[in-house]
Formats: sequence, structure tokens, C-alpha cells
Amino acid sequence: MKVRTIAYSAILIAFGVVGGYFIYFPIGASKCTPVQHIINVLAAVLLGPGYAVISAFCISFIRNILGTGTLLAFPGSMVGAFLAGLLYKKTNSKIAAAAGEVFGTGILGALIAWPVARFILNSDAAAFFFVGPFLLNTVVGSVIALVVLKAVDFAKGSVNIKEGRKENSQ
Repeated sequence: MKVRTIAYSAILIAFGVVGGYFIYFPIGASKCTPVQHIINVLAAVLLGPGYAVISAFCISFIRNILGTGTLLAFPGSMVGAFLAGLLYKKTNSKIAAAAGEVFGTGILGALIAWPVARFILNSDAAAFFFVGPFLLNTVVGSVIALVVLKAVDFAKGSVNIKEGRKENSQ
């Protein structure tokens, strides 16, 4: 089963890297890609918090190497993915996972991005400068992820990839 989980994670990472290249919009000093947040919620629900964080890190890392991302992607995506996975694990609610992604990326990740911008990128942005752009980005991505999850539930029924079994959809 672990091979299957790793394979699904790799597919999500590939979609995140390619989608981040083609679908983005600049807001302030950040390059916003809703695809990252779609992947974060999907990985949190389908794979769990650990794989969601690893996937978020890999997407951010590869996008930075390719020059299509910024260092600000790391704090936002990883905190959001972790919180989404943790809330889904505790509540088994896809809406809670999306809310975790929004709060984790839009608030916590944005606040953590300030020291990255200040000391690593040498930007004078204020601490709350990133909250608006990060929130807009993650809300759009999280809503799209919920629509995708609902469509998958409708089409096939909910499948728990980690355990390879069907479960009741929410």
C-alpha cells in the first residue's frame, strides 16, 4: 500500500508543479497559484498530513528550482497542508480540511512568510502584507478542491487511498 500512496503523491506533485507553471497570478510581491492549494487539500484528504506536507514541500522546491515559484511558497503551502491534513484526520470532514488549508496558508503561512521576505528576500513588506494575497489564493484553491472532491465522490464513491477501501462519503 505504501507504494500506491507514494505514487499518488508523485502524481499530485507533478500536477502541482505543472499547474503552478501555467496557472498563476501576481498579487503584490507574491506569485499566487491556486493549484498548490487544490493539491494541498486533495493530498490532505486522500493521503494524510505527512504526505500532504511532503507533497507541498516538493512542489515548492521543484518550482523554485525551475524559477516558477518563490521562497514564500514554502511557509504557506507546508503549514496549510499540515493543518488541512490534521483537521481532516481529526474530523473526517473535507470542509474542515479546506478550512485548515485556508487558515494555515492564509493566516499562519502568511505571517511566517514575513520573516522570509524580510531577512532572506530583503523585502520591507509589513507583517500583514501577505495575508490578503495568501488568503485570496488559498480560498480559491480550497473551494476548487472541494468541488473536485465532491465530483469524485459523486462519480465513484469515496475511496480511502491509504487503506485501499471504500468508505461513506460526506
